[in-house]
Amino acid sequence: MLIIGIAGGTGSGKTTVVNQILNELPADEVCVISQDSYYKETHHLTYQERTKINFDHPKAIDFDLLVNHISDLRKGEIIEQPVYSFVTHDRVKDTLITHPRKVVIVEGILIFNSRELRDLCDIKIFVHADADERLIRRVRRDIEERGRDVNEVLTRYQNTLKPMHQQFIEPTKNYADIIIPNDRYNTVAIDIVRTVISQKL
Repeated sequence: MLIIGIAGGTGSGKTTVVNQILNELPADEVCVISQDSYYKETHHLTYQERTKINFDHPKAIDFDLLVNHISDLRKGEIIEQPVYSFVTHDRVKDTLITHPRKVVIVEGILIFNSRELRDLCDIKIFVHADADERLIRRVRRDIEERGRDVNEVLTRYQNTLKPMHQQFIEPTKNYADIIIPNDRYNTVAIDIVRTVISQKL
């Protein structure tokens, strides 16, 4: 099994890179584990309290469960991924049955903050993008996909996203084996990743 970690700031283009790798592999040989599914349970909080959670801080992630699940997959065991709702800011009751695959992609902004998770990754990729570009993508996504208000998105970016990125995300670039400058036509970087995957498999 090959475990690939893909990190980078919000709106950096991680999903694009994930999809480019997925396009190179047979569907039954790869699965994707998203850090977003592993936000901690917040059943005990009111909705108003949940909206105040700093979701860009490593403490918001249930790294113990995430590391256990990746370890279980490596052992050939089936896992039940949590399903997280960005509308309610909480996990839902459903889970996603996930089978071990030849390639497991773990993606998320904070995944390299966990040493245990980094140690499980065979390849660590960091997707880098210009801050303005990331803001534009985040604003568009939060308004279109998550029903957020533009003022709420901008306030959160200024007060939380930007400082958290500088403190917890950007420094983890140092752990990466490959840094991909975000450009949807960055075929050279994807070619390198494809070659590494082929050699490892």
